[in-house]
Amino acid sequence: MSRSGASTSRYGRSAALLTGAVGLAGLLTYAFFALASHALDRAEYGRIVVLWSVMFIAISVLFRPVEQLLSRTIAELETHGQPTGHVLRTAAWIQLAIAAAFTVAALALRGPIQDDLFDGDALFFWALVASVLGFAAAFFARGYLAGSHRFGLYAGLVLLDAVARMAFALVVAVGIADGVDPIAAGIALAPLIGLLALAGIGRARRDEVTGSPEAGPAGGEAAPEFTLSQGTGFAAAVLVIMLSEQAFLNSGPLFARVEADAAAAGFIFNVLMVVRAPVVLFQAVATSLLPHLTRMLSRGDRAGGDAFSRSVRATLLAVAAFTAVTLVAVAAAGPALMQLAFGEKFDYDRPGLLIVAAGMGLYLSATTLNQAVLAQAQARRAALCWAACALALIAWYAVPALEVFRRVEVGFAAASALLCLLLAFAYRHPHGRAEDAPEPGSAREVELRLAAADDAA
Repeated sequence: MSRSGASTSRYGRSAALLTGAVGLAGLLTYAFFALASHALDRAEYGRIVVLWSVMFIAISVLFRPVEQLLSRTIAELETHGQPTGHVLRTAAWIQLAIAAAFTVAALALRGPIQDDLFDGDALFFWALVASVLGFAAAFFARGYLAGSHRFGLYAGLVLLDAVARMAFALVVAVGIADGVDPIAAGIALAPLIGLLALAGIGRARRDEVTGSPEAGPAGGEAAPEFTLSQGTGFAAAVLVIMLSEQAFLNSGPLFARVEADAAAAGFIFNVLMVVRAPVVLFQAVATSLLPHLTRMLSRGDRAGGDAFSRSVRATLLAVAAFTAVTLVAVAAAGPALMQLAFGEKFDYDRPGLLIVAAGMGLYLSATTLNQAVLAQAQARRAALCWAACALALIAWYAVPALEVFRRVEVGFAAASALLCLLLAFAYRHPHGRAEDAPEPGSAREVELRLAAADDAA
């Protein structure tokens, strides 16, 4: 097998497992919102969307850093046959401190959160607190499983969470339960149910490790000294990218809630599903694209550089073809398809759907270029591109130039176009720093693949 072929297949099994699980979890999440949209009225569904959006932004910002810290450090230590107990204790204290700070802040702001976001519904406030704290434990477990190369259990945790959440929407959709409260309870309890189910599976398969590479012997070569500041530059850049992604995908419904009402948030959330569904499917490509591109560049020869360029071009062409098909489908039957998926509570206009579909193609192209820029050791430049576009998007929302729905649709498409242009320039004119590049086969590379895959769920 050629060197490029070997590099492409090195993490094939774990990549396929992760992308399959995350892709299925994303589709289950899509089904959760489809069932909720059919079962609830406009205002109730909008409140579910607001709860989900606030929760998802909070957990991504607060708890992903500890997940990445664990996945990187445990993998490094286990590769050298070193103990990991001190890492787990340190990370646990950090996660507990962050969770405690969130709880104190949420209780202090209970009035505005409960009244302004959830129309005075106390159950929704406590569902938010419970779900965020549940994900604090879930992300800690994900970091440990990823660092220990237990990708089978990691995939199981992601799937169990999505299945548990969808089950609550299903019992309302089929008439076993009624109203919005069971669905909100599902958002709150899903991470805990996933953890408890995983604990039972883990006990039954305690000795099974999926996809684990050969570890160094116990007491082997010394691992790098573990400090909390280790790798902060790269981790900070990835954190900025994740925050910016949340602004692209989740700030629109929150903006609509503030400008209008909960029903408006539910409507624009459904419209942005034109983006979310393809993003979920694209993770099967994006998750394996970064390590592949990194290995091509790391060869340091012309053949590797040519393979790198061909992979980027091929992915961009595939995105363009998919976008063209989507635009044709939306132009032909977009409003009817949206009402079929989410019910007839909302009227969807064809121009708005076409704008968002075009933005979807630009966003997926930007995601492809982002993987290429990261592989070129330009994490800081990528983060600056994402941050600038996210801030521009939020600033655009504050300008009363268009009505609220059109402002979100046009803003998403325009910000995606700007992001695509900036990342294309960085890709074509690289001048990154060597320490930004994830070393092929390293824990940092695994961490970044997991970060890319987890965004879809």
